[in-house]
Amino acid sequence: MATKARVMYDFAAEPGNNELTVNEGEIITITNPDVGGGWLEGRNIKGERGLVPTDYVEILPSDGKDQFSCGNSVADQAFLDSLSASTAQASSSAASNNHQVGSGNDPWSAWSASKSGNWESSEGWGAQPEGAGAQRNTNTPNNWDTAFGHPQAYQGPATGDDDDWDEDWDGPKSSSYFKDSESADAGGAQRGNSRASSSSMKIPLNKFPGFAKPGTEQYLLAKQLAKPKEKIPIIVGDYGPMWVYPTSTFDCVVADPRKGSKMYGLKSYIEYQLTPTNTNRSVNHRYKHFDWLYERLLVKFGSAIPIPSLPDKQVTGRFEEEFIKMRMERLQAWMTRMCRHPVISESEVFQQFLNFRDEKEWKTGKRKAERDELAGVMIFSTMEPEAPDLDLVEIEQKCEAVGKFTKAMDDGVKELLTVGQEHWKRCTGPLPKEYQKIGKALQSLATVFSSSGYQGETDLNDAITEAGKTYEEIASLVAEQPKKDLHFLMECNHEYKGFLGCFPDIIGTHKGAIEKVKESDKLVATSKITLQDKQNMVKRVSIMSYALQAEMNHFHSNRIYDYNSVIRLYLEQQVQFYETLLPPVTASLCLCAPGTVLNEMRSPSRPWDSVGSWNRSLAPHRKPKAAFAFCE
Repeated sequence: MATKARVMYDFAAEPGNNELTVNEGEIITITNPDVGGGWLEGRNIKGERGLVPTDYVEILPSDGKDQFSCGNSVADQAFLDSLSASTAQASSSAASNNHQVGSGNDPWSAWSASKSGNWESSEGWGAQPEGAGAQRNTNTPNNWDTAFGHPQAYQGPATGDDDDWDEDWDGPKSSSYFKDSESADAGGAQRGNSRASSSSMKIPLNKFPGFAKPGTEQYLLAKQLAKPKEKIPIIVGDYGPMWVYPTSTFDCVVADPRKGSKMYGLKSYIEYQLTPTNTNRSVNHRYKHFDWLYERLLVKFGSAIPIPSLPDKQVTGRFEEEFIKMRMERLQAWMTRMCRHPVISESEVFQQFLNFRDEKEWKTGKRKAERDELAGVMIFSTMEPEAPDLDLVEIEQKCEAVGKFTKAMDDGVKELLTVGQEHWKRCTGPLPKEYQKIGKALQSLATVFSSSGYQGETDLNDAITEAGKTYEEIASLVAEQPKKDLHFLMECNHEYKGFLGCFPDIIGTHKGAIEKVKESDKLVATSKITLQDKQNMVKRVSIMSYALQAEMNHFHSNRIYDYNSVIRLYLEQQVQFYETLLPPVTASLCLCAPGTVLNEMRSPSRPWDSVGSWNRSLAPHRKPKAAFAFCE
């Protein structure tokens, strides 16, 4: 008997990704429960089939009744079983408040109806967070080696890894990244969240829709914070609080994708060679390893630092060359962004990802990272600002300023993406066709003129023909130009859109902490907490504020650098484009000037004025062959 499932949250399918749009309360039939990567395949009552995030549905028993009275899915129940009783109890107390946040499509919408009433509108903040954006690595090989791994680099975890990760499954994207990019954004948040359903990871409940956020109480009300070995200092610089940057920086080159196989060739995959510039020692990783790193960084630092999603997974065509090239470029940009962050790049999990030496070391580091207790809001317990505590009014003002700016920037980035997408489509579609039509029409006209047999018009006909060919060349140049300039501008905007999509959760964490501090007086009055507890809460929310300001200073410095570089590149390429158009146009103009013929035509009996312009009063009904006199 076919397995049925009830849809718990609305899910909008992204066109071209084999996904299925489902609505809350709908009953679907599960046709493949283990597609991999947090997805299952289902069929609706209309017979339509497609992929749905596993954590968006609850499996129904054969009798059609709910399997769990609390309404959680099978996958969610498994995670609940792995949590301690105290955590589960604390989480369930706020479940009703979080359901609305988890089920929305808009990451900003949770704060549109904030209790504090500080948000300007009720429309939310726009589109979902999107996977990592700008990628600029162009070192792509022309073919893919079918050998397993790279002989000069450690091959990564063995295929029989005891973690039993699902096979990564990928598919093609358009060779133009910006084709239907807005629809691609629409599914980004769901796919990013659904990654958290991997059974090998212990993801906190606030990463799953339908579960309650434990809140900031775990950090604010902890009686005594453990002394962590890792410390994240925050200093006050010329522009305010800032992270401490390492004395030497590094990047990581993602290159040389190669095809590997396992299970006697039944399953294939692509692995990439990663080479940190500070060690020049290469390691190999598959996409699922990047996905694991993303999850660990999100779980550990996501409450304080925006961690944009990886390029999205697809279903088919994962070995197509264009797709592999595009994925590698985006993985390169994502890794570069992580290497540029002073906290992420120095973290133990990131360093272990780049520098493990053998399978044993990889597994040991992997298990250690997954057992890390200094994650979520507890990451703030590792931070030590070298500055006096802030008062609550200033803390709230700083939080509001960040929220206001990131919302405004999100709107601006989306507007530029919309305009850029329209321009991209026009430059690669109708505009070149218009130039081609003009070129062909001019050449057809020259052919007609040549059939007249009238002597003395050869130069004119040649000029018209060359002008037509020039328009055809312009059509080709126009179609290719977006790849040289607009591509990088759009990639940069997509990357920052991914960053901005992370801020609602970060701001929400800070707002929640501020609200808890505001409520502390009542808690003290009712003897639920002591006065010392309240003082600790104020101090800890001050640490959170310093962390937010330090992250925003890092964000602003990178934003200024990135947009300065990409706008400069865009304008330089635009200038070069128009300079490229000048020679063929000039050549056509030169051919348009039949000098001796024009001189012969200029006489009192000819309809030309003193400067060689056509005089309609002298010959209103006909025009001689030298109509291109202005070209002389």
